[in-house]
Amino acid sequence: MEAFLTKDVLLTLFALSVAGFVGSLIAIPIILVRLPPHYFDERHPRTWMENHHPVLRMVGHVLKNVVGAVFLIAGFAMLFLPGQGILTMLIGLSLLDFPGKRRLEGKFVGQPSVLRTINGIREKFGRPPLTITNDP
Repeated sequence: MEAFLTKDVLLTLFALSVAGFVGSLIAIPIILVRLPPHYFDERHPRTWMENHHPVLRMVGHVLKNVVGAVFLIAGFAMLFLPGQGILTMLIGLSLLDFPGKRRLEGKFVGQPSVLRTINGIREKFGRPPLTITNDP
């Protein structure tokens, strides 16, 4: 075990942890403030890159899913390391494409403490609160 946990590896892990913590403190509020109020409302369809060339749309979806996976993994790590784990995981989930995603997001964001935190951040920036509706 000591062969893997050298001083350089520990220093790199520490630097990555600090960078992830600071990055999440900056990126998460920016993303949450930019969401439209009805983003998690299932009655409103989400269209992303709808009017772009199919190749560009495919590349965009692949990149979006890769970034979503990185946010999801980083959020999971932040449950044990410093950072905003739940909110980072939520951003990661919202970027990923998979069946049942909207229902899972609704359950995630519908938790009173999570919704209160998100709407508190949005209120600080003068944005309306998010609306959550699971009825299609």
